[in-house]
Amino acid sequence: MFINRSDLILNNDPKLHYGIAVTDADNDGAFEFLVAGFGGRNVMLKWDGHRYQDMGSNTLADHTRQAIGIAAADIDADGYEELYILNTDSYMGPKTLGDRLFDFVDGRYVDLFEVPQHSGITNMMAGRSVVAVDRVGDGTYGFFIANYGAPMRLYELDLDGNLIDVAAAAGVNFTTGGRGLLSLPLVSSYMDIFAGNENGANYLFRNNGDGTYTDVALDVGIDDPQEHVRGIAAVDIGSSDFAIVYGNWLGSHRLFMPSSDGLWDDIAPPLMAYPSTIRTVIAADFDNDGYQEIFFNNIGEANRLFGLRDGDWVPLNMGDAVERDKLGTGAAIADLDGDGRLELLIAHGESARQPLSLYHSVPNDNNWIRILPYTRYGAPARGAVVTLRSANRTQKRVIDAGSGYLCQMEPVAHFGLGTETRIDSIEIRYPDGSRQALGALAINQLHKVAYS
Repeated sequence: MFINRSDLILNNDPKLHYGIAVTDADNDGAFEFLVAGFGGRNVMLKWDGHRYQDMGSNTLADHTRQAIGIAAADIDADGYEELYILNTDSYMGPKTLGDRLFDFVDGRYVDLFEVPQHSGITNMMAGRSVVAVDRVGDGTYGFFIANYGAPMRLYELDLDGNLIDVAAAAGVNFTTGGRGLLSLPLVSSYMDIFAGNENGANYLFRNNGDGTYTDVALDVGIDDPQEHVRGIAAVDIGSSDFAIVYGNWLGSHRLFMPSSDGLWDDIAPPLMAYPSTIRTVIAADFDNDGYQEIFFNNIGEANRLFGLRDGDWVPLNMGDAVERDKLGTGAAIADLDGDGRLELLIAHGESARQPLSLYHSVPNDNNWIRILPYTRYGAPARGAVVTLRSANRTQKRVIDAGSGYLCQMEPVAHFGLGTETRIDSIEIRYPDGSRQALGALAINQLHKVAYS
């Protein structure tokens, strides 16, 4: 499935890396891979048409902090995404290094946590993941942080532009062993939040439509209290609803799908469920055959890849990306070179310094189409659901708001089409519940769609 193209990364020295996000970090109209550097420097990998170079400023590199998780979203309605960088120097509870919330203004990064009126609001607890959430559907986002051994936080800007923590008002300021996060419409028409935890039950926060949430994980049967979640992803398995797949650290991995009785069923086959030292989980159509594969990135043992073949999830040959001797800590996907095939970037570290790995999928003749929807303010519409209909089947993708554990994928709906040469329609459902219908768009290209 994968070919090693790590040679395309310039100055790829061994480092301690963790989470990866894909965003337009410098507001130039092109996406970059932003990689968290732990006790080194955060890296902004930009594709220049020939190779990837670190083009991050010293401010963004932030040598003084220990970054592990990254997410991007537009929190101030200016049409550009801000960057939340989760820093930590402790396993749980209080820490000494605060998080960053970078806003790129007039060519430089400003940390909103260092603005005088925000003194005292910085997250000084050991966070383990961050995800973007448009909880009221108004086109602006907040950042939800899963802390370990401390209350969860939800940062937003108020009407006066002040940064505030609304977790208590939203009903999500729980204290637990917070780990992976995922946000998309799962049990409501708005952005719900699945919070996978360690040493305690998971949460599924249903969006009540009024800015508050109710935990329904136990009600639908995905509380899984004996396990320890890491990576999470939403998966299109051909039903009307998304399934969610997540990895449990040295425990049984899960593939949960909604059923007609209101409960979610774990349909993970034994080989997929088999325990591993799991970190990131990604669902994506790497070979453009029209069906998503599920990638499990492990630390200190071989990675795994599963595909839906004749109705069953079966192991696939990973090619170069098996990485038996690598220490995977984070991974993300994007198509930064514009060839219609997804690149897979894997970070390593934690117990030893290792270089980044970059993989391309094996070339084939399958067709594809990519949809990049924007909010009413012109930023990527993270949390939007994009549905594609063609003669043979219906596919759906969510514009990623954060997943994979510490990571965030590109804000693009990537659809493989296999041998199909046309599509019938595209529909975008935004976090506010509104829908936008598009006709038979041209294939084998990226379509940028303004909100309407």
